[in-house]
Parts: sequence; structure tokens; C-alpha cells
Amino acid sequence: MTFISRAFRGRPRDQGQAGRLPPGQYLVRDFPVLSAGPTPRTPLTDWTFSITGEVDKLKNWTWDEFRKLPTQTITRDIHCVTKWSKQDTVWEGVSVDTLLEGVDTSAEYVMAFSDGGYTTNLPLEDVTGGKAWVAFNFDGAPLEAEHGGPARLLVPHLYFWKSAKWVRGLQLMAKDEPGFWETYGYHMYGDPWREQRYSGD
Repeated sequence: MTFISRAFRGRPRDQGQAGRLPPGQYLVRDFPVLSAGPTPRTPLTDWTFSITGEVDKLKNWTWDEFRKLPTQTITRDIHCVTKWSKQDTVWEGVSVDTLLEGVDTSAEYVMAFSDGGYTTNLPLEDVTGGKAWVAFNFDGAPLEAEHGGPARLLVPHLYFWKSAKWVRGLQLMAKDEPGFWETYGYHMYGDPWREQRYSGD
């Protein structure tokens, strides 16, 4: 497995404001890039986003349709499983609640799927109720491909591998199943405040 780790340069001593940094984490001021495999670069004319799986009807958007949906600006701290954290990151995106409007489902889990074959699993309750977005802007500019552009899932209360880069859809599921990193021993949930990095944590 090849990792891209540009801008990953050690451990600054600044530990941030008390209560904002999960155990075992340290702050960075840059934005490290870590990815499994090469960076996909899908033309916007070919990009779609889909809601599939345990639903009464499939939903699908082109890029132009997606960009016409209501958006929100979100400021959150983010925490990587490799122990870096970045505070007060600013994103713009479409709430997963908006994407699921009108969907009738008995599912309790979702599998986010992405260009390049990446997947990650999450409880449905962790991507609804104002907890998750499909983000297309970062820090006031279009999201760069290296950080998951044109759009990535943003689930800031969990370790950042759950915020799938290059996301193309959500598959709703009745039962939990492991995604890409979870099959390699990462935790099925990934709460940074409980240091749920690996299976058994």
C-alpha cells in the first residue's frame, strides 16, 4: 500500500486549548495529505453522487444538480488517526440531511463509497442530525484533489479516515459492514475521544 504524506513534518509542541484536543493528538498548522493509492481526478462533467441500498428509491445528482442544493458553512476541528489534529477548519458543503430528504429507509448504517474504490462504514445516526456534510470548499476555495476534491464526506466528530475523500455516494445498509481500512484492522467506529484507532481499542 502506497501512502502520500506530503506536508507531514513532525509534532509541534502547541497542544491547543484545553478540552479541544483528544487524547494522543497533537496540533498541526498545515494540512497533511495521507491517501491510500493515487489521487483520482474525475472531470466534473462525469461526477455524480448517489444514495443507494436500503432505500425506497434511488437518488442521484450530477455536479450541477448537486451544486444547486442548499449549502452550509461549517467550522470544526478535525482529527486524523495518525495523531495530528487541525483546529477551526472551515468548509462549505451540503448536509447529508439534505441529501436524505424524502428517503424512506429502515437502514441503520451507511457505507460511503468513493472514486478509486475506497469505502468506509458509519452508523446512519452519525451522518444525520447535522453531523455530516459532503464538502466541496475548504478555507474559501474549491477543495483540492489531494484533500478529496471535488467533494469529500465530512464527519468531523470521528477520526478523519471516516471523512471519505472523493466521495461519490452513500449506500444505506441494514447491518454494519467494514469498509476499506476497517478490513485492515481499523476500528469500526473511530471516536477520537476514546482513541478508537484500531480494532480492540
